Amino acid sequence: MDVEVERLDNQDLYRFIDSWWGTPYRMGGTTQKGVDCSAFVKTLESVIYGTNLPRTAREQKSGCSIITGSDLKEGDLVFFNTRGGVSHVGVYLTNNKFVHASTSGGVTISDLYDSYWHSRFLGAGRYKNGTAMK
Repeated sequence: MDVEVERLDNQDLYRFIDSWWGTPYRMGGTTQKGVDCSAFVKTLESVIYGTNLPRTAREQKSGCSIITGSDLKEGDLVFFNTRGGVSHVGVYLTNNKFVHASTSGGVTISDLYDSYWHSRFLGAGRYKNGTAMK
């Protein structure tokens, strides 16, 4: 992630990511046997931040306060248009990295400035109902 390990202070978050790492993508999936992007984000936000998000990426975006890229903080949601409209979501980590369930690699970490993601980036949001950002 191009950051010193000492700066990664939310150990629960990184243990959670590690436990889901490589889980295959499955449209409509909600478990570690196969998960889609919005179910993964919903589960991560519930376990790590105690927030109950809606099920789909589109619903998750509509429940957020929109923030600028320069205001991104760990736990914020990042949204993409991969197949029309709001069709993909991930959770921002740090240093332009986000975790998500991708169709090609399952649960993984990607960079917002990777050409594929950067060209499809729609925006970022912070959940409105009191997400406990650490």
